[in-house]
Amino acid sequence: MNRIRTYLNQIKKQKLLIPFITAGYPDSSTTLNLIKAAIDSGCDMIEIGFPFSDPLADGAEVQFSSYHALKNGMTLARTLRIAEQVRKTSDVPLILMGYYNPVLSYGENQFMKDATAAGVDGLIIPDLPVSEASDYMRNAIKHDISTIFLAAPTTDKNSLKQIDKSCSDFVYAVTVTGVTGGGKVFGRDTDNYLKELGQALNKKFVAGFGISSPETARRFCKYSDGVVIGSKLISLIRSAKSKSQGVRDAARFLSSVRRAI
Repeated sequence: MNRIRTYLNQIKKQKLLIPFITAGYPDSSTTLNLIKAAIDSGCDMIEIGFPFSDPLADGAEVQFSSYHALKNGMTLARTLRIAEQVRKTSDVPLILMGYYNPVLSYGENQFMKDATAAGVDGLIIPDLPVSEASDYMRNAIKHDISTIFLAAPTTDKNSLKQIDKSCSDFVYAVTVTGVTGGGKVFGRDTDNYLKELGQALNKKFVAGFGISSPETARRFCKYSDGVVIGSKLISLIRSAKSKSQGVRDAARFLSSVRRAI
């Protein structure tokens, strides 16, 4: 059985902590060290971003990491090799997040096949709407890849039902009508939005975009089944005096979020 499904069946009510880590930033070896540190910090799943030159859903931090990862020569194929390396020592569920153009260029069916062989369990493709994803979902089912689609505050009820039905195991709830990035201010409208999602969805859902503190993570976990954190981790790595220090800072932050939720 798919590792995401197996894990969700095991943990039942535990809140999910999912870090987003850009493959190849600041380099491939540090990416592997970050993933190991995240696992050791109590993260439930790992979201690995494969970089793209035009990441439309991403803010400044993820764009920065993607730019440098591409300069380092990171590709979709090399991202799969990182997943293979992780899988040699861990059964943690692995989710790849990225844009459809690299998948299309790779060949969708071949990509799904290679992703499964590398130990990947799920996919998030932000620029592929559910209404245009029928072939993609058939390939995902064929290769036992969990499909994870995004819901946003602007998603209408009919689309939300289709997203809920099309997600294999859980929905990714975008908390803002914008791009990723820390420093966002969340008001009561966000709480109400997450509450309404909990009532409307049959699947579990995690909240992401803009979560940059343990307090915000705890707040969102009152209404959701977990959180995704990415930009904050990238900012910690960028501001650290060394790559190893960045890994330690990211691990400490994730540990603090784990305790909070």
